[in-house]
Parts: sequence; C-alpha cells; structure tokens
Amino acid sequence: MIDELLAEAEQKMDGAVEHAQQEFTTVRTGRANPGILHRIMVDYYGALTPLQQLATFSVPEPRMLVVQPFDKGSLPEIEKAISSSSLGLNPSNDGSIIRLVFPQLTEERRKELIKVVKAMAEDGRVAIRSIRRAIKDDLEELSSDIGEDDIRRAEKRLQDATDRHTARIDELLGHKEQELLEV
Repeated sequence: MIDELLAEAEQKMDGAVEHAQQEFTTVRTGRANPGILHRIMVDYYGALTPLQQLATFSVPEPRMLVVQPFDKGSLPEIEKAISSSSLGLNPSNDGSIIRLVFPQLTEERRKELIKVVKAMAEDGRVAIRSIRRAIKDDLEELSSDIGEDDIRRAEKRLQDATDRHTARIDELLGHKEQELLEV
C-alpha cells in the first residue's frame, strides 16, 4: 500500500513538472517558438478552436514564425486572434500564410517575463507540495495498520521525491531565465 501511494505521488509530481515546463514554453523569448501559440483560440465558424488544430507552424529564421492554415478561409480569423492576444506580435498576412516577426525584447520586458516565469515555477512548487501533503495524510491514515518505522521511511522517500521534483522545476526555471536574458 505504501509503495502504491509513493508511486502515485511520483506520477502526480511528474505531471506537475511537465505542466510547469509547458507553461514556460508559452512565455515569449526573443526567439521564435511555436509553443507560445498554444493558448490562442480562434473563432472558426462560430466555435472557439485551438490554433494548432487549424494550422501548421514553422520557424524559417530564429526570429520568425510562419503559420500556415489548413483552410485559407480561416486566415483572417487566425490573424485577428493572434493580434488580439497578449503576445505583442503583429501578424503579417500575404494571402496564404501568416508571418510573425519577433522583435528584440527590451531589458524592462525581459525582467517582467522573468517575474512571470518565476510565478509559474512557484505554482509548480506549490502543486508538488500539495501532492506531498495529500500523500502524507494518506500515509498517516495507514499508521494504525502499519508500523511507525515504515511510515517514517515512507515519509522520507516522499520528501526525497518532493525535493527531486522541486529541483527539476528550479532547473527548468534557470534555463528559461537564461533564455530570457540572452540577447
């Protein structure tokens, strides 16, 4: 039973780290990254549809992203959705594709984005600690059936898993900060 709880904790913590990593990709750096478009929803014939279901993305140059819709009729709606997003990008439409040129980030904007990324990392750490707390409560419920020593060892393993996953989020945060500070 203890091993099942610890395996569940590992799985949920892995999910929290993955989620944090996906959140990091939505933050715009100076380079073109199709991940920043994953949150954009397009009004496609009256239904809000994720952009990645309507188009393919390519990065022909480090600071340019090309969006090629499957349906040319959706081009104006895709352009409108990108323009109205908070990404700060100006789409350029040539009738068949949309080009997004990523301007150089200012120092002030870089610092703002670092704060955003740090908040995302903290959310990931909080999620991991919440998982630890829930599993620890489950372990304490088992304490009447299992010896105290086994519970203490399980709590130690749970804390080790928590520390490992928190360190992974910190490592991802460090990489993202370096990416943001890169000129």
